[in-house]
Amino acid sequence: MRYLSTRGHPNRKRFSEILLEGLAPDGGLYLPEHYPQITRRRLAELRAVWQEQGYAELAFALLSLYIDDIPPPDLRVMCGRAYNRDIFGTDAIVPLKPLEAGLNLLALSNGPTLAFKDMAMQLLGQLFEHELSRRSQVLNILGATSGDTGSAAEYAMKGKKGVKVFMLSPHNRMSPFQQAQMFSLQDANIHNIAIKGVFDDCQDIVKAVSNDLAFKANWHIGTVNSINWARLLAQVVYYFAGYFQATASDDQRVSFTVPSGNFGNICAGHVARMMGLPIERLVCATNENDVLDEFFRTGTYRVRKTAETHETSSPSMDISKASNFERFVFDLLGRDGARTRDLFGTRVERHGYFSLDRQAFERIVQYGFRSGSSSHANRLETIRHTHRSFGLMVDTHTADGLKVARNWMVPGVPMLVLETALPAKFAQTLVEALGCEPDRPDALQGIEALPKRYTVLEADAAKVKAYIEAHA
Repeated sequence: MRYLSTRGHPNRKRFSEILLEGLAPDGGLYLPEHYPQITRRRLAELRAVWQEQGYAELAFALLSLYIDDIPPPDLRVMCGRAYNRDIFGTDAIVPLKPLEAGLNLLALSNGPTLAFKDMAMQLLGQLFEHELSRRSQVLNILGATSGDTGSAAEYAMKGKKGVKVFMLSPHNRMSPFQQAQMFSLQDANIHNIAIKGVFDDCQDIVKAVSNDLAFKANWHIGTVNSINWARLLAQVVYYFAGYFQATASDDQRVSFTVPSGNFGNICAGHVARMMGLPIERLVCATNENDVLDEFFRTGTYRVRKTAETHETSSPSMDISKASNFERFVFDLLGRDGARTRDLFGTRVERHGYFSLDRQAFERIVQYGFRSGSSSHANRLETIRHTHRSFGLMVDTHTADGLKVARNWMVPGVPMLVLETALPAKFAQTLVEALGCEPDRPDALQGIEALPKRYTVLEADAAKVKAYIEAHA
């Protein structure tokens, strides 16, 4: 399997080459040259793997379709180390929680940081350590987080040999729990940098540093954000696991609703659908920062400026520039690298928006995409309804997903809402909605009171580069 850039760079690379790289040299994102096709017979075989051998073996079977330059025995061991009861507290790893008729939650937040990001980061840590050991090389990971990516990456990478993490986050824009999870880590290889700005400023700095090819090569810069194909690939697995739990036969179809800010989580669903998983609808749920919802309704992708990016009670989706969105648009345009480069590398960067032509816009429905947005009032009401009706607390982002999902359900087609985090991470809003604190694991009691270790910097790529040079 070879990988290409969404912006048409002529080089093709193997998986292990792009694993540590992040962005392609032309600023594009990597995708496989083709999506392996899952026939009905192979889907039945994968269902048997899931039922008889579990999540780790299902992950190995699917990842093997895309990774052919890591010895299969090594990859199987890494999947087993990443996905097990000791880490996720359940053999199912991603158990399905039925709610009302046809509506389900896919529980993705059983990992060490209580967020779905653990699903990819636990594997990414294994892959990085394996490849760095093989190369006798070091890696300085540069990432941006709006809340959950940072803690999941840091918990997966802390103590890893040959790895340092430089994680950018918007200063005072995360929940107290999210800040504490990251900033309380005292491991010497973890560096938290709070940027004076919003998440998009952090993401822009990561891209600016990654596009400085000389700096990137000299300091061995890699990324754990969802611009890294390996992370998105790991997320494809739980779409298959969710499908197998929600259906009894391989001719049934399902829909997924995904709370989305950076478009990585739902892009993994797009990949699963392109492979042949019988997905009826992929519903993109946003909060008040509704750039993606606007696109799916109108065909116009308009990035918001910092002052226009709302600070909400579902802060991990306070994003107006969805970096993974380019992968979907590349497929939507028939994998035309030149057109994709023009839209993202020219029009978005210079003018802040682009609009699809009518023909491309009409193709969106063929890919199964729908969308909707949710407000703070919607979140509160959904949290109350879910607790009252099912005795279940949900976090604010999952509440956004549940609210939007109900608008797009199809009779006879199970709807799976992807749970993004446990409610303990957003206790303030849960108290506002329900009048009580959500439960949290014993190990995380009082985490907000722990000493914090972080550095505050201006939203300036040069200053971040200087910090990396001083600490890499």
